[in-house]
Amino acid sequence: MNIKSLLLGSAAALVAVSGARAADAVVVAEPEPVEYVRVCDAYGAGYFYIPGTETCLRISGYLRYDMSAGDALGIEGLDRKDFRDNGEVNYNDTWRKRLRFTLRTHTASETELGTLRTYTETRFQWDTNNDEFYGAWAENDDVTLNFAYIELGGLRIGKDESAFRTFLGYAGNVINDDIIEPLNYDTTLISYTFTGGNGFSAILSAEQGEGWYTIDSYTPHIVGGLKWAQGWGSIGIVGGYDANMEEYAIKGRVDVNVTDAFSVFVMGAWQSDGDLAHYQDNFYASWGGDWIGWVGASYKFTDKATFNAQVSFDDAEQLAVAANVAYELVPGFTITPEVVYVKDLLDSDGVSTDEDAWGGMIRFQRSF
Repeated sequence: MNIKSLLLGSAAALVAVSGARAADAVVVAEPEPVEYVRVCDAYGAGYFYIPGTETCLRISGYLRYDMSAGDALGIEGLDRKDFRDNGEVNYNDTWRKRLRFTLRTHTASETELGTLRTYTETRFQWDTNNDEFYGAWAENDDVTLNFAYIELGGLRIGKDESAFRTFLGYAGNVINDDIIEPLNYDTTLISYTFTGGNGFSAILSAEQGEGWYTIDSYTPHIVGGLKWAQGWGSIGIVGGYDANMEEYAIKGRVDVNVTDAFSVFVMGAWQSDGDLAHYQDNFYASWGGDWIGWVGASYKFTDKATFNAQVSFDDAEQLAVAANVAYELVPGFTITPEVVYVKDLLDSDGVSTDEDAWGGMIRFQRSF
């Protein structure tokens, strides 16, 4: 009788506990409504709101494939078979190829102090490098962070290219626009750009330099510039002071929009120490001699095809001529064949090679 009572009591307890658990069952919250991505058209095409914020984001970039050949743009490679079979060291002319993927991010939002922006550009590159013995050597390059800066109003802080190059714009619209002024792009900086309502702008930039040109004290390299832009074109001047070498360089430029389809530019620069014994010592002057000049033009034949040409010449008698046709096969995909002629380029010691050379290349680029 006692066992029967115990069994009945246990069953009753189990029913009671089950009922209590049913009464206290967990209620699953209704799922939050999905917040779909919203287009943000305040800062141009391609921006969208980051969900849950008032910050707008854009992702862009390009995939590029370059093929270069000739004495001016190609490369030499060790003849592997001769070296293996006969121990002979001979070199053949070969292609210089480069594949680059560039990823860019842009953000923007409004604050009480103006527009707050960020910009980054990261490059992944497969390149034909020049090995000291083997010559042409195709391999992955290091991933590079080319741009990464914050902007608030006219203030810019971070990794950029020197304002000595960017404020007036690069040289022409050819691919090889810097053959006789090849160095000194990258730097970290703190800059401020004033932009007036009448086309006038001014910049002041404190820069660190890079590599050999990195500042060697607390004194930064300094760049300052003025520019006036109108519908007809623009005119501007910029100066850079190398705090390490205590030397400076000045650059001036004029752009003229002759017609809607035809534009030309003239640019010239001068440095305070053009002695070839000090070749490329100044962060802001990697050309030879005291001065350098550029002239170039672009003509839009059709909505798809644009012809570009540029000539550059410096005090050391280096000459570079480049011309191309940029053809947009379909929106976002451009094919650009280019021809280059160079004469009397200087070696790393500032000594003329006393040679001339031709080269050609073709670029395939998908931008997004």
